[in-house]
Amino acid sequence: MRTSAYLNFNGKCAEAFEFYAKTFPGHDLRIMRMGDMDKKAVAPRKDWVMHAHLKVGDADILASDTFDFKYEKPTGFHVALNVDTPAEAERIFKALSEGGQITMKMEETFFARKFGTVVDRWGTPWMIVAQKPMGG
Repeated sequence: MRTSAYLNFNGKCAEAFEFYAKTFPGHDLRIMRMGDMDKKAVAPRKDWVMHAHLKVGDADILASDTFDFKYEKPTGFHVALNVDTPAEAERIFKALSEGGQITMKMEETFFARKFGTVVDRWGTPWMIVAQKPMGG
């Protein structure tokens, strides 16, 4: 069994996921647009995302634009991204911070060599972690 984050956007899913694909290491991105699925879709919604799938390492992040559903700003969670090195944590944190809001600055903690939280410019909350080695 595996779990995945599923994010919703208000017409900006493709923009966000194309940015994530450039920012995160080892990615594989697939985007299906509404116009690909429904030939009767009208602008601007024909360019909206029906389904996006971003594979980052061994994890999946899924998303779509909300279409006729009421879009609500995401709250009560973070998408956690665990990286191997403090330098990678800093690089990704900086990229996600551009145009976003830092909610906890990137720093060393009792559990991580680097840890920080940010809400990116599309409203997605992220937790970036370069963990300390476990054990002795």
